[in-house]
Amino acid sequence: MRLLVTGGAGFIGSNFLHHVHRVMPDVTLVTLDLLTYAGNLANLAALEGSPRHRFVLGDIADRRMVNDLMAEGFDAVVHFAAESHVDRSIEDASAFVRTNVLGTHVLLDAARRHGVGRFVHVSTDEVYGSLGPEGRFQEDSPLKPTSPYAASKAAADLLVLASTRTYGFPAIVTRCSNNYGPYQFPEKLIPLFITNALEDKPLPLYGDGLHVRDWIYVEDHCAALHAILTRGRLGEIYNIGANGEMSNRALTATILRELGKPESLIRYVEDRPGHDRRYAIDATKLRSELGWAPAAGNAEWLAVTVRWYLENRSWWEAVKDGAYRSYFERMYRARLDASSAEPL
Repeated sequence: MRLLVTGGAGFIGSNFLHHVHRVMPDVTLVTLDLLTYAGNLANLAALEGSPRHRFVLGDIADRRMVNDLMAEGFDAVVHFAAESHVDRSIEDASAFVRTNVLGTHVLLDAARRHGVGRFVHVSTDEVYGSLGPEGRFQEDSPLKPTSPYAASKAAADLLVLASTRTYGFPAIVTRCSNNYGPYQFPEKLIPLFITNALEDKPLPLYGDGLHVRDWIYVEDHCAALHAILTRGRLGEIYNIGANGEMSNRALTATILRELGKPESLIRYVEDRPGHDRRYAIDATKLRSELGWAPAAGNAEWLAVTVRWYLENRSWWEAVKDGAYRSYFERMYRARLDASSAEPL
C-alpha cells in the first residue's frame, strides 16, 4: 500500500504515522504538511532515515501541488490536516474555512482524478454540537456545530459524504472524541495544564469547570483509524470514543494529583463564547463491526501521558518558547545544502 497522510506533522497525524509504520511493514508512507504553528518536524524524528517514509512540504489548498502529488499514485489517503483550535477560530475563522473546507475540496478532487482507492476523512465529535446531561452522539445525530471550527469541519464532512453519493467516491468519515497523549500542542487543555503545573504556573479553567468531554488516548484513536482504513465500509461514518467522560474540573484535579501539585494552581477564568457543555460518543458501530476497543482506560493513559511530558521536557519547552521552529529550518537548510532533488 502507498498511503498519503495529510497533516502528519501534527499531534494525531504523527502518532498515526508511527502506529502504521510499526504495524504495517509493507506500507510506504508520504506525509504532506504545511508546517503551520501546530506542525512540528520533531514529531517525526523517529521516522528520519526510514526508506518507507517521505515528507513533502505543502498546502492542501494548493490545487496544482496536490494534483502533482496525487499523480504519483496512492492506494489510500488519511486526511488529518486541519486548523483545530476553537479559541483561534473564534478570533478569526478565515484560516479554518480555507484549510478545512477548501483544502478538503481540493484533496477530494485530486483523489478522484487519480483513482485513490480509499479516503479516510478524520473529523470531530464537535460537529454534533452540545449534549444535555443524558445521551450520546450517534452517527446519525444531527449536525449542530456551535463554533467556527466545528462549522468548518461539518462542511468538510458534508463535502466528503456528498462525493460518496454523487460520484461513488470511496470515502469514510470518522468522528472522534477529545484526544490526548504525546506530541499534543500545548495550547490544548491536557498538555497546557501538565506543562503549566510543571512550571508552577496557573491552570486557566473556563467557567465553572464542569464542562464534560469524552476523552480518548491518541494511540487508541490510531488503532481505530487503522481498523477503519483497512476494514471499514466505504461511504460510512464511524464514531470513535472510549467512554471516557470527565468534567474539566475532575480532569484538572487528576493531573495535579499525578504531578503532586496543589489545586491552588487552578484559576477560574471567564468562559469562552458558545462553549459546548457536554460531548459523549456512542462507538457501538465501530466496536461491533470492526472489533475495536480501547487498550486501557483514562486512569492508566493519563498517567502514561503525564510521564511522557515529564520525560520529554525538551520537546514541550521548545514548543512553548518557539524554538521548535528552528528544527524545521535546520532540516530545510540541510536538504538545500545537499542539493536534494526531492522537496522537503
